[in-house]
Amino acid sequence: MSKKKSPDLFLDNNSDETEFEGAPGQKISLSGILPGQIIRTMIENGEIWSQGNISEEQIQPASLDLRLSDIAYRIRASFLPSDGSVQEKLTELALHKIDISDGAVLETGCVYLVPLMEALSLPERIKAISNPKSSTGRVDVFTRLICDGSHEFDKVPGGYKGHLWLEISPRTFPVIVRQGTRLNQMRFRRGNTKSSDKELKKLHTEDNIVFNGKADIAEGLAVSVNLKAASEESIVGYKAKRHAGLIDLDKPNKYKVAKFWDPVFMSDESRIILDPGEFYILASHESIAVPPSHAAEMVPFNPSIGEFRVHYAGFFDPGFGHGSSDGEGSKAVLEVRGYDVPFILEHNQIVGRLMYEKLTEFPEKFYGSSIGSNYQKQNLRLSKHFIQD
Repeated sequence: MSKKKSPDLFLDNNSDETEFEGAPGQKISLSGILPGQIIRTMIENGEIWSQGNISEEQIQPASLDLRLSDIAYRIRASFLPSDGSVQEKLTELALHKIDISDGAVLETGCVYLVPLMEALSLPERIKAISNPKSSTGRVDVFTRLICDGSHEFDKVPGGYKGHLWLEISPRTFPVIVRQGTRLNQMRFRRGNTKSSDKELKKLHTEDNIVFNGKADIAEGLAVSVNLKAASEESIVGYKAKRHAGLIDLDKPNKYKVAKFWDPVFMSDESRIILDPGEFYILASHESIAVPPSHAAEMVPFNPSIGEFRVHYAGFFDPGFGHGSSDGEGSKAVLEVRGYDVPFILEHNQIVGRLMYEKLTEFPEKFYGSSIGSNYQKQNLRLSKHFIQD
């Protein structure tokens, strides 16, 4: 494959909004989220590199799956390196080193730091952001990416050259991981990528992004929780069981739901009480779609609205729930954790906002059946590790 750098990435232009003609009828923008084919070019150019070959399977429509290396460090506490290096902090905070090359258990309530196989040599105008994969968030494994000199989790500045590390803290279930396990994914951004409310309303008019009800657009698309069902015997969510057993994060379709989860049924009042410190899987009231021209990310609606956190894994790929990839709107599955006091969550209560970001160009592949996506056309659904109809 050619090593020539793509102009939409590397043309030195004063405006990030410049567009030029790509494929027939397609505009390519210098500003936006980079699609999979550009990520592939970055790998060929050495801007993304790895201890081993990066497989085609890791390249998603608008992100790259990141892999654990063969060593995990049990650390005293989470940290940010600030102006220093991760390795310097690790020398001070590491309790012991674990060989995970053939698989090892990470215990609940502990914090681990694992070097990733992938590393970066980014151009100055390309930034990166990381998020847990959907299946990671749905088993309540809390992960955050850090890099040398970082003052924030999950963000890599433009021009960064160096290694990447993943902080891992299982909250409810102990888990088995090994070298090559993929818990997080990374997106690459150039320039101003967020769609304004005006742009988002236009996008909804031209290409539905909500399939039931009105699109509530104000600082992104509002997402509310569904706590109604056809009958009181119908399940509206799941509550994780404590001390249920190990989950091997590389083994899909392996575990019985009843061993790990209690069902949450619809109540007369269409509400549930979140217990402090407990973990729930719920679904959105809205069926949403992400057109192939965009990617999306779930962000908290407002930290002051209640005692809970929603959606650990926030990336939505181009094509999610969209007709171009066999979708007719899909529910957003919500990973919900209660905080310090019991909190009543009502049906149709807004719990997050979906921020849409344009891509620099259409991806070569979309989320859905073409790439074997696990959660297209989903309603309420647990992670891929559980045996479900």
